[in-house]
Amino acid sequence: MKKEYRIKQGSDIEAIMKLRQNAGNRDFVVYKRENHGQSHFRFAVSVPKKYGKAVKRNRMKRQIRAIVAGLDIVDHVDIFIVVKPSASTLEFAQIKDNVTRLMDKLKLLR
Repeated sequence: MKKEYRIKQGSDIEAIMKLRQNAGNRDFVVYKRENHGQSHFRFAVSVPKKYGKAVKRNRMKRQIRAIVAGLDIVDHVDIFIVVKPSASTLEFAQIKDNVTRLMDKLKLLR
């Protein structure tokens, strides 16, 4: 996944959360915001310290990046994915299923 697809600025993430267009379940919350300034989608992932130690948090981020890279996501949208601590017991297939369902619910998939 190219770095131009990632959101790094805290102000951008706050702007996404301020709109309150989200979908969530027990393990994840996905926020979205229209962004016509970009020709492609951008995303950010947040995994809290309550999830586990750094190795575990980084593994979850890598898994979510791999899932997002494999999906066909619409253009001109910013996405912010928040992982809840309860997701630590999930397998990769369950993570993929949950994230895909939430993105479909927000109409982010083509």
